[in-house]
Amino acid sequence: MKKLSIAALILASLALAGEAFIFATHKDRSEEVHQQAIRADYRVYAPSIPDSLAFCGERVPLNIYYVREGLDRELVSNMYYQSNTLFNIKRAVRYFPTIERILKEERVPEDMKYLCVIESGLQCVASPAGAQGWWQFMKATGQKYGLEVNDDVDMRNHLEQSTRAACRYLKDLRQQFGSWTAAAAAYNCGENGLARRFANQKQKSYYDLYLNRETTRYVYRILALKLIMQHPQDYGYYVRRCDAYPELPTTEVELSGQNVDIVQFALDNGTSYKMLRTLNPWIATDNFKNKAGKTYKVLIPTKKGTEYNTITRGKHDTTVIESI
Repeated sequence: MKKLSIAALILASLALAGEAFIFATHKDRSEEVHQQAIRADYRVYAPSIPDSLAFCGERVPLNIYYVREGLDRELVSNMYYQSNTLFNIKRAVRYFPTIERILKEERVPEDMKYLCVIESGLQCVASPAGAQGWWQFMKATGQKYGLEVNDDVDMRNHLEQSTRAACRYLKDLRQQFGSWTAAAAAYNCGENGLARRFANQKQKSYYDLYLNRETTRYVYRILALKLIMQHPQDYGYYVRRCDAYPELPTTEVELSGQNVDIVQFALDNGTSYKMLRTLNPWIATDNFKNKAGKTYKVLIPTKKGTEYNTITRGKHDTTVIESI
């Protein structure tokens, strides 16, 4: 073993010496070779800005330079944030059908699904400020719009219920400010803050307001994700259907009674605690006290419903997603 180690060390030293010799003989040309390699092998493209664009049926004034450049900034940022944008496209295949259905039922423009994308990345997540779930509701706002939040449940983490609450909130904001664009901005910074800025600056359009950095970028970020996800190939994203995350086949069972052991409840219904909590992130505890004695609908996977080949029905659709 020692002889082999010494031999390997000698060979490695000779290889390094060879590389050093080659580098030394090309020292005068190293920068030129480097630049030639970049020109030959590396490309970074500026995204195209459309001639016209609308959000929720409302015209985006791209003729104003800072509007156009604001959109350009978010297109570049998200086009080249490849991992994040790729996951957004993959997750949208699973979650957009439910979100789109509810938006239609609640008569909210479909473009608002991209607000959900930038709020949470289509994930059930928590923010450092305490916002929670798909639509990032603060506790008080969620409860105001009908979401139950207590030690047992947090309906901010329920996709359907939180989407309906977001629809009610957005419709109230639209009623207050007169446009869906301003409603989206108010969703970010709060209705009181946006109303104060409209009044102080004597303006009527979101695009004419001087706002904090986050809210200034907010609507442009929604617009950028809309463009990329509606035309992914125009921005370099080629995602096959078989690579996206499909909807999961589930069925509903009832959860009722008091002091329910959720671990045992999962086992009694033919699944695991992890699977139950993953499919029902609104369940907030493993000891479900349920003092009010309510009955809840819980999703559990259908038989073998979590096996990949069952989810995709054995098909491997290599069709590239053209729009989502």
